[in-house]
Amino acid sequence: MRKKHFLFASVLALLCGSSTLHAQDFKLTSSGYFKNQGVDVMAFDDIYPEGHQGGVCIIMNGHRVATNGDIRLEATPGQWQPVPKQLDRKLGDNSITATLCYPDSSRHLTGFNPMIYPDLHLIYTVKVESKGKHIEVTVDLDRPIPQEFIGKVGFNLEFFPGSLFGKPWIMDGQSGIFPQQPNSPLMTTQPNHLHTGNYHDGKQSLADMDKLIGKGYSPIVADDIISEPYAKGTKFTSRPDDPYNKVTIESLGGDLQLFDGRMNHNNGWFVLRSNIKPDVTKGAVKWIITPNVVADWMYQPVIQTSQIGYHPAQDKEAVIEMDIRDNRKETAQIIRIDADGEKVVKNVTPANWGKFLRYNYLKVDFTDVKEPGLYKIKYDTSVSPIFRIDNDVYARGVWQPVLEYFLPVQMCHMRVNEKYRVWHDCCHMDDARMAPAHNHIDGYDQKEGLSKFKSGEVVPGVNIGGWHDAGDFDLRIESQAGESYILALAYEAFRPDFDVTSIDQINRVTEIHQPDGKNDLLQQVENGALTVVNGYLALGRLYRGIICNDLRQYVLLGDAAAMTDGKIGNEDDRWIFTEDNPGRELSTAAQLAAVSRVLKGFNDTLSVHCLDIARKVYASTGSGNNRALFPKVQASVELYL
Repeated sequence: MRKKHFLFASVLALLCGSSTLHAQDFKLTSSGYFKNQGVDVMAFDDIYPEGHQGGVCIIMNGHRVATNGDIRLEATPGQWQPVPKQLDRKLGDNSITATLCYPDSSRHLTGFNPMIYPDLHLIYTVKVESKGKHIEVTVDLDRPIPQEFIGKVGFNLEFFPGSLFGKPWIMDGQSGIFPQQPNSPLMTTQPNHLHTGNYHDGKQSLADMDKLIGKGYSPIVADDIISEPYAKGTKFTSRPDDPYNKVTIESLGGDLQLFDGRMNHNNGWFVLRSNIKPDVTKGAVKWIITPNVVADWMYQPVIQTSQIGYHPAQDKEAVIEMDIRDNRKETAQIIRIDADGEKVVKNVTPANWGKFLRYNYLKVDFTDVKEPGLYKIKYDTSVSPIFRIDNDVYARGVWQPVLEYFLPVQMCHMRVNEKYRVWHDCCHMDDARMAPAHNHIDGYDQKEGLSKFKSGEVVPGVNIGGWHDAGDFDLRIESQAGESYILALAYEAFRPDFDVTSIDQINRVTEIHQPDGKNDLLQQVENGALTVVNGYLALGRLYRGIICNDLRQYVLLGDAAAMTDGKIGNEDDRWIFTEDNPGRELSTAAQLAAVSRVLKGFNDTLSVHCLDIARKVYASTGSGNNRALFPKVQASVELYL
């Protein structure tokens, strides 16, 4: 009898052990990525490597810990360095194979943001496959790496620094702590632009490579001075202290090196890299990636409610975001918070919304809760942020901060103060010189014959008005006219009496939280119209925009006033661009027509200019093609009004 018990227990243990092992295997999902409990490994789903999204990506227990696993031509590339072109992506039984190549000739010294591709022709495959609890990455090349690029071509995987500060790593017998700032020593390498390829087909505008590279530090070169690796070895573990973020990577075909990409790019990440050896093609890189899998981890449901709150009369819904494996349906509690305590005022059974990407979603309807007050929603152990239900939820701190903070801080050609603080000093007073006829950065591309000004000539009168772009400092026609249009329509619809900011366009000073007796909404409509109108009056046509002429200026993270010296006519002045774009010109005509209406009685001269320019642009611009047909109709309607 005991033998039978022992045999049964042994078989059960084996079965359980087998089940446990099976549960720890990575499997390719129908969505095209590998999954093992709370760990997901994606491969070439994303196509934005310059934005740290691309290649092989590891998501562990709700956190993206590593990404951009791919062949790169620098140890620590930034957003301006060459990226491969993806040719193909195929799913196998339990594998993903991507085929890529260098160069991407469509981006070589041309396009929205030109890149400099070296004279390197390479087609390669990256095969990512499940090997039980491991992920195996194999890179095969179509030819060996040329001698001049040995040490420059390698397989990189980037780790997000913000979640690693003060956290440990281990490389073979070495260990370290991820630092908050990049630390020397430095090393120098031969920059790839010394071996620039010849890929331009003449079909698109060509960028000026000398201008892109510039003098001194250049973001588009950037690989000439980099950090010494923190460690070299064959087996690397990030976060050995944390089972939820621990990942081990072993190289079977060469050394691993740990670099700090922030040494030459402020927005760089930590980079784990294997250089490709000479004379190899098959298995040029072979990595074994082992993310630690916590068997019982489940994504904690997240309850998403309105950040503003709810008006008593409106429909009220909350969304619950859950692990895609989580099919439970608990009761959601709507809890009212009073000075004396909390009270459950309603229990709701959530409705299924469905699955999207890596999550399962439920919806909670509590429309019939109308009593004003403070509330929160509890679902299982998750609790939403506290929100309000009240008649005045839109009365303060909702749309108002756009006028109160965001737009004033973004104002160009102004000094912007807020009591003790200076947001930025008076900037870009040396705007602008006429751009040369070539492809530039950020989509700016000047064509011959579109301006009465010669390349480099000062275009007077354009150093007024406008808002800096949200991510940088350029002034784009669609941003300036478009925002003025939005504000003009808001003013026509609601006529808000709003004055908390002083804006002095004559002395070029903005004072936040200092009323001046003028409507802030109209003052901001005026600010956008000033740059568009003055650009037209100077050029005789609409501008495309105004942007810095130097790539190092473009990536500036400091005070806008530090970009240029304020002296008109020298090398640091921004460039002004024009374009032949019927759709955009007609959209601008529509926007200026609406702006002219609300500026009547506030700035009559500017109002007249807006309407006059709108009429001229409308009369001189044909619809051209179907893409311009809608803005033609829009302009017709706004001019009619």
